[in-house]
Amino acid sequence: MQDKLKIIEERYQELEKQLSDPKVLEQRDEWLKMSKEMSAITPVVEAYRRLVEVDAEMAEAEEMLEESQEEEMSDYLQKEVSELRDEKEKLEIDLKELLLPKDPYDDKSVFIEIRAGTGGDEAALFAADLLKMYSRYAESKNYKVEIVDAHQTDIGGFKEAILGIDGTGAYSRLKYESGVHRVQRIPTTESGGRIHTSAATVAVLPEVEEVEVEINPQDLRVDTFCATGPGGQSVNTTQSAVRITHLPTGVVVSCQDEKSQLQNKEKALRILRSRLLDKYISEQTAEQAEARKTMVGSGDRSERIRTYNFPQNRVTDHRIGLTLHKMDLILAGQLDDIIEALIANERAEKLEETGD
Repeated sequence: MQDKLKIIEERYQELEKQLSDPKVLEQRDEWLKMSKEMSAITPVVEAYRRLVEVDAEMAEAEEMLEESQEEEMSDYLQKEVSELRDEKEKLEIDLKELLLPKDPYDDKSVFIEIRAGTGGDEAALFAADLLKMYSRYAESKNYKVEIVDAHQTDIGGFKEAILGIDGTGAYSRLKYESGVHRVQRIPTTESGGRIHTSAATVAVLPEVEEVEVEINPQDLRVDTFCATGPGGQSVNTTQSAVRITHLPTGVVVSCQDEKSQLQNKEKALRILRSRLLDKYISEQTAEQAEARKTMVGSGDRSERIRTYNFPQNRVTDHRIGLTLHKMDLILAGQLDDIIEALIANERAEKLEETGD
């Protein structure tokens, strides 16, 4: 770890010099790139520099303690050495965590795709509940929220909905939501009072720029059609809705939320880039995911990750065995307890992998 920290320290000093160079200041893109890199390693450098200081202070205090002949001074120095040793241990743990590999997409905004699964109308109503849950959570974090596309049912549920959440770090918080969400409750249409189980799938995709996922226009087939509402009812008579097919992969994206065909096409392309990235990442990590599935899940949509039990006001995350009896608050958008537990679990697993 020490060698890695020294390399980062040297890189930090190099960036400091480059960023003060007038020639670099004239190259805005390069300057922004270096500033971002420097910002990313600053916490590591600050912790490392403090660790070096603590080592020096501790060595000096221990030397003085050996030479001390006064009881009062010895007690003071012993206390100082103990405090410095505790700080050193904490700094070493912090540095191990800071040096863990980071997901390159953690800072990204996201698209959350929610689809009703088994359960018919009840599954569609649950999909609507999940849409509200993520919208409220995003709003609590001051993220910008928009429904990018939605296919609503006659009774207010959603067969499918795509939520756009714009905010730095949104993916780092919400990426753990990918998978199958199961609900257990008595449907309003159930006269016998029996509990039914239904499900909805959630896919969380980082939003990427054009330069990150290049799409050849010749690889696209663009179809237009009239937007429809619940029950297939025509919403308008103009062909504003857009369906884009990426011919090499067969990935299809449709968008009808906007009145303008151009706006729907732009949104569909944004979603397409994210789906293609997700597809490429899934293919690249398929072998690794098969060999070792972490407790926080592989992100496979077929994996049941969470159960929402209405009669007991209970939510259970099956990946880490976490059960909370405050389902009403969680569905109201208070997801932090679950998300923090999943982040902590993933961090612990990564530390275990490194052997630290």
